[in-house]
Amino acid sequence: MSFAGVFSTKLRNAAVPALAVAAMLLAQPAVAITYTVQVLSPFADLSGINANGQVAGTYAFPGIGTHAARYNGTAILDLGTVGGTFSFGYGINNTGQVTGQSVTNGNAASHAFLHNGTTMIDLGTLGGTSSRGNGVNASGHVTGESFIAGQPIRRAFLHNGTTMLNLGTLGGSHSAGYGINDNGHVVGWAATPTAWHAFVYNGTAMVSLGTLGGTSSEGRAINASGQTTGFSRISGNTANHAFLHNGTTMLDLGTLGGTNSYGFGINAVGQVVGYSEISGNTSQRAFIYDGGMMHDLTSLLATSDPLYGLVTLEDARGINDSGQIIATGQLSGSPFLQGYLLTPVASVDTPEPASLALLGTGVLAMAGLRRRRRA
Repeated sequence: MSFAGVFSTKLRNAAVPALAVAAMLLAQPAVAITYTVQVLSPFADLSGINANGQVAGTYAFPGIGTHAARYNGTAILDLGTVGGTFSFGYGINNTGQVTGQSVTNGNAASHAFLHNGTTMIDLGTLGGTSSRGNGVNASGHVTGESFIAGQPIRRAFLHNGTTMLNLGTLGGSHSAGYGINDNGHVVGWAATPTAWHAFVYNGTAMVSLGTLGGTSSEGRAINASGQTTGFSRISGNTANHAFLHNGTTMLDLGTLGGTNSYGFGINAVGQVVGYSEISGNTSQRAFIYDGGMMHDLTSLLATSDPLYGLVTLEDARGINDSGQIIATGQLSGSPFLQGYLLTPVASVDTPEPASLALLGTGVLAMAGLRRRRRA
C-alpha cells in the first residue's frame, strides 16, 4: 500500500470516532439558564438573600408600619424595632440573622441593629447620634456606617459582637462599609484626600481597590474568596460602570447599551447582579453578569412562568450561591414597584445551525475520503 493509501486509511479510521462523538454531542441539546419568578410584595425594599433563599428587606405591615423583615421561604416575619416606630432591613447571613437600622425610643435617633433570630439588638454608634448596619457574616459580625462623636462625619465600622471598631478612611473624612464575608473582610467606600475609592478591609488595614480610570469608586459586596463588586467612574468621569474586582484587577462590566451601570451583589462563582441603563438611557434593567457577558434579567425569565412577558425587572440587589436573585420591577399595567425572588431553572436549547453545518461538513469530508479510496 502506498503512503497516500495508508494516510487515507488512518485518516478515515480516525474520522469515524470523531464524527460519532460530534454526533453524540449534537444529539444532546444545550442547557441554558432561565428563571422562575415569585412575587414578594408588598416589600418596600429587598436588600439581601442568603444561601437558603431567605430574604431581608423592609416591609409595610398593615396596621403596624414599616419594619425590617425576613422572608423565611413561606412567610414574611416582622423583626420589630429597638423602641421606635420603624426599622429597615439590609443584610442577612446564612443562619437568618439580619442587620439594618431602627429608630430608638421616641424616634430620637437611628441605630444599627442585629436581629439574632429572636431579638433585635441595638449595636450603638461610634459616639455620634446615628448608625446603620449594611452587612452581616456567619459569625454575626456586622459592618455599616456610623457618625462619630462631636462631628458630622460618617465612618465605616466593624462590630465584632462586643465592640464597634472604626475602620478609618483612605486619607479623607468619610467612609462606609457595605459587605462582609465569613473571613471578616469588609468592602465599602472611603474618602481619599481628593475623592473616594472602593476599599477592602482585610482584618488589619483598609486597602484601596482603585477605579476604572475615573476619580471615584464604591464597593458594595464581597464573596468568600474576596472578589468584590460595586461601581466606578470610568476615564473622563463620563459614566459609572459596574465592576468585578478579582483581588488584583478591576474589570469593567460594561452596560446594557446605556451610559451607567451599578453592581450590588456577587456570589461564590463571581456572578454579579445590579442594574444598568439601556440604550438611549430611557429606563434601567436588572442584570446578571455571567460568563463574561452582561445579560438583561427580564430576557431570561422562563417562557413557562405565568409572569413571563408581564414583568419588567429594573434592579437586582443580591444573588446567592445557588443563583437565586432578589430583584424589583413592575408588573404590566401597574405603576408600582414590586419585589421578586428569581430561581434558576435549566431550559433546553436546540443545536445551533452553525454546529449542524459543522457536522454536515465532516460527513461530506468522510464521504469524499471513501470515494477517493474506491477510485
